[in-house]
Amino acid sequence: MRAEAGHRADAKEHPMADKSRGDDVYQPAEDDGRLPPNEQPDMENTLDERDLDDQMAEGYSPPERPLAVDAFGTTDEEEHEGESLDRRLARERPDVAPGDDNGIGDVPQGEGEPREEIRGEERAGRLVAVNDTTGRQTDVFGEDVGIDGGAASAEEASVHITHESVGGSEEEARDGAEPDI
Repeated sequence: MRAEAGHRADAKEHPMADKSRGDDVYQPAEDDGRLPPNEQPDMENTLDERDLDDQMAEGYSPPERPLAVDAFGTTDEEEHEGESLDRRLARERPDVAPGDDNGIGDVPQGEGEPREEIRGEERAGRLVAVNDTTGRQTDVFGEDVGIDGGAASAEEASVHITHESVGGSEEEARDGAEPDI
């Protein structure tokens, strides 16, 4: 009886003494290896990712139907007999002759690649939005502020200034007309 009384006295001093051991407190929960219903595995542990390094890790899926099952020579008799020359020639596909052009707008006996002629010699600079403080409505959406000190992008380098000519040559128009960008 004294042992029981002593044990109960220890239990009152240490409330966790009779409920669990120290090792039981921090044990992981039971795990049967399955994921909870709405949880996806991380990409490191799944085979659904198409960017795997190794083809063997991803696996191979054979074709849905066997190929060449209906082809000649699959039976012993056909293999022994051999395929006739007419049948083999009928299976071949004719060679397609290459065209006279390279497919980029060329025509036979043509001049070659389609090109636009460069109309202006002066290169335009950077275009910036017009800051019209008067509040007037104008048809000007941007103005040329000159070539930037750094390298221009391909789009900027392709913009050239052309002068509108009303009957004269481009040189005559360049002397007195506003540039048309």
